[in-house]
Amino acid sequence: MSNQSPTFTDIQDQVEADDEALDITFAREPAPNPDKIPPDHLGVLLAGLVMAVGGWYGLYTIVTTSLPRVGPRWTFFVLLHIAVTGTVLPFVRYLNVRFTPVNVELSPGGVMVRQSIWIALFVVTCVWLQIPRVLSWPIVFFLALVFIVIEAFLRSRENNQDD
Repeated sequence: MSNQSPTFTDIQDQVEADDEALDITFAREPAPNPDKIPPDHLGVLLAGLVMAVGGWYGLYTIVTTSLPRVGPRWTFFVLLHIAVTGTVLPFVRYLNVRFTPVNVELSPGGVMVRQSIWIALFVVTCVWLQIPRVLSWPIVFFLALVFIVIEAFLRSRENNQDD
């Protein structure tokens, strides 16, 4: 018996023989494509772009051309809400896609819009509280906590209805 080590060709021949003996067949099911954007997400992102551009342009116009009277002040809050909602929509979608498990269906576009509206409402409320200088870090914290808890309850209710 010789103590020769096998050569590369011997190992390669053995691997090919093992592969032929196993005859492994793989399923032909296509893997889900995570890079493909669902149609409702595409519509939401397009609407978010329109909202962001229109909202920020309107804010720029109202801030540079009017005095802070009652009408322009309310218009400011409405435009700020629209602008922030449209701006955070892509980030909310990214977070939903990033933190949704692979075996779970993505959130519908309406859920992402609702979450973006919560964020915009939080920003508008903070701006509104800052005008009379009553905004503080504890108020910011508890206000954010309220919106997070409300969204968590809504999501848990939606998930229970799906089951």
